[in-house]
Amino acid sequence: MRITLVGSRHFGVATLNMLRQREVDVVRVVVHDGEDRLAAAARATGIDVVVQANPKLVVASEIAPDTDLIVTAHSHARVGKEALAAAKLGGIGYHPSLLPRHRGMAAVEWTIKEGDPIAGGSIYHLADRMDAGAIAAQDWVFVKKGETARELWERALAPLGLRLLAEVIDYARAHGSLPAKPQDEQFATKAPSLPDARH
Repeated sequence: MRITLVGSRHFGVATLNMLRQREVDVVRVVVHDGEDRLAAAARATGIDVVVQANPKLVVASEIAPDTDLIVTAHSHARVGKEALAAAKLGGIGYHPSLLPRHRGMAAVEWTIKEGDPIAGGSIYHLADRMDAGAIAAQDWVFVKKGETARELWERALAPLGLRLLAEVIDYARAHGSLPAKPQDEQFATKAPSLPDARH
């Protein structure tokens, strides 16, 4: 299983480590910033690193040749159609909400802002529309009273994302395909960036 990992920051590094522990072949790491800690972690293990020409878009030439699957981990760039077509199974990403609820950059912040008693995570197929692709895996967690977005992310949603990514990648390795359940558009809500949103 040859994977091109697109991502950044702590969750990108945690995803890289999880993939390497499972002896998945990460053939390339794509980052929007060459100084990012994910780029440093990849270089330290001898993995090819490519910096996106456009920080908002990943193009086909940035995907490693013979990639089976593109995995995004804390990437805010869109993976273009041609880039997805360059990978045998397309691409998947982790979104820290129960999609189609809270589509957008600030899903965890909106979970707290809306007072949701339950949060969750979704592994979804990368598609033309942001966070709108079919669901490959999904699970939920309770939100603690008074918890901040950062606390919820660190306590529950980041670990959940790693576990769900591992499950979907194991499935893909075993079956040569990905589970896919379309999102129900009637339940879609938006989670645009909020001032001071950081997790």
